[in-house]
Amino acid sequence: MFLLTGVYGCDNLFSPKLDTRTPTNIITDQKTIDGLFQNFKYAYTFKDTSVYGGLLNEDFIFIYRDYAQGFDVSWDRQTEMRTTNGLFNSAQKLDLIWNNIIFQSGDSLNTSIKRSFNLTITFNPSEIVTLNGFADMSITRPTGDSKWKIKRWRDESF
Repeated sequence: MFLLTGVYGCDNLFSPKLDTRTPTNIITDQKTIDGLFQNFKYAYTFKDTSVYGGLLNEDFIFIYRDYAQGFDVSWDRQTEMRTTNGLFNSAQKLDLIWNNIIFQSGDSLNTSIKRSFNLTITFNPSEIVTLNGFADMSITRPTGDSKWKIKRWRDESF
């Protein structure tokens, strides 16, 4: 018991001391572009539709290329929320990695960003899908002190 007490720093392993350190919040106030992407990753990691919904502007549009049909498909915020909720419910695990920003242009209220990503979707141990690509997004906010929200997202996965 002495070795375990020394290693874990508590008298009883089944009743550890309360952590009184200041907690760090993993959800940001979304007032920075990095905060927007951090909240996006959180929403996918924890399959949190409330956080995900807070990323999307009211007039949000999602666009992707249907290569089999040879044309672009788009939908609105309501369809995006329904689709993402279905993904969150059917996946056992989602691993999203945001890579480098390839392009960024705009001002403090409207910005266009193209960023690469890797997404691994584990539906079950024998069905794992990996998507790599780029998220080409237009983000907006009404004032310089407001939250950034995604207005348009063109998914360029391959």
